[in-house]
Amino acid sequence: MSEPSAAADELFLREAIAEAQQARSEGEVPVGAVIVHDGEIIGRGQNRVIRDSDPTAHCEIVAMRQAAQHLRNYRLTNCDLYVTLEPCAMCAGAILHARIARLIYAAPDPKAGACGSVLSVLNHPQLNHRVEVTAGLLSHECGTMLSDFFRHKRQRSAI
Repeated sequence: MSEPSAAADELFLREAIAEAQQARSEGEVPVGAVIVHDGEIIGRGQNRVIRDSDPTAHCEIVAMRQAAQHLRNYRLTNCDLYVTLEPCAMCAGAILHARIARLIYAAPDPKAGACGSVLSVLNHPQLNHRVEVTAGLLSHECGTMLSDFFRHKRQRSAI
């Protein structure tokens, strides 16, 4: 398996951004994810908590479910997860359980991030799985998308 390039990482993160934009158009918080195995996207996810009335329907979980079906295995070894926002504790736990190899996320989440911002669920010394984490790629773009979404939502509710 060859090492992913910075250009490939950006390309796949842009696919996650497209998922986030679709979520926004559906009234969901604009967060998106893709899972890549051997250079191919095998799972896509966008936040679906409102549409599905499901508190677990975060984009990472949606993408992992699709990828697991594709591989016919709940273990997603040798898979990379690209997501527009730092995963929460629930998603970080699922990333560990699935044995994701790499996590590439854009914007940090200072309120609920579990990959270093608020909590550090991944790579705890007592856990037996390690995830290579790359943070901050396209951070400004993804952070602005989220900030704009919530600003617009607050303005609408003030009317």
